[in-house]
Amino acid sequence: MKKLSILTLALTAAYVSLVAQTPQTPLGPPPERDPLDPAPARRSGEGVGPFTTLVIRGAILVDGSGAPPVGPVDIVVENDRIQAIRSAGTPGLPLRSNRPPEKPDHEIDATGMYVVPGFVSLHEHAGGAPKNPDAEYPYKLWLAHGVTTVVGVPLTDHALTIRERERSTRNEIVAPASSTSSAPGRDGGRDGWTLRRRRARGSSGARPTDSRG
Repeated sequence: MKKLSILTLALTAAYVSLVAQTPQTPLGPPPERDPLDPAPARRSGEGVGPFTTLVIRGAILVDGSGAPPVGPVDIVVENDRIQAIRSAGTPGLPLRSNRPPEKPDHEIDATGMYVVPGFVSLHEHAGGAPKNPDAEYPYKLWLAHGVTTVVGVPLTDHALTIRERERSTRNEIVAPASSTSSAPGRDGGRDGWTLRRRRARGSSGARPTDSRG
């Protein structure tokens, strides 16, 4: 046992001496993030709305609280906000007719379908070349999987992240709502993000439920 301890000490001393003699390469500045092309403007036929009044008719609602599904219900949306969830009838029987509001701007027939809240992803990067040079790709991929809000850590460089967030808020592009935890001047390398609130410097902070920051 004593011989083993002496051997261990000798090997440790030799390793420390070798490390001390090895020239150390100074760390350079963090690499620039890969470029990402902004999403194109919303094309004709890519979504509809917003509407003053939208009604989703006859749906089975999963509200995300852990409660059992309920329905059939009509979900009334006014100016992009859910204003009412109303019974549309009795399960297994024909839906009631002439359910208010009777003349909304737009209706979606969701009979036999489930409606769930949009998913929120709390840790996302939009990528960049060569994997995916276009922001349109991750945006539509997220939406296709039910993700309607993302938090970038960072999404891409800070200035582009803010511009894309504002374009999404104005409904100019096909993209989820977004929030960012990055801050100006800290978006260059792999450590270029922070979860601390930096609202005074233009960051929305880590607030996934508020796309406007």
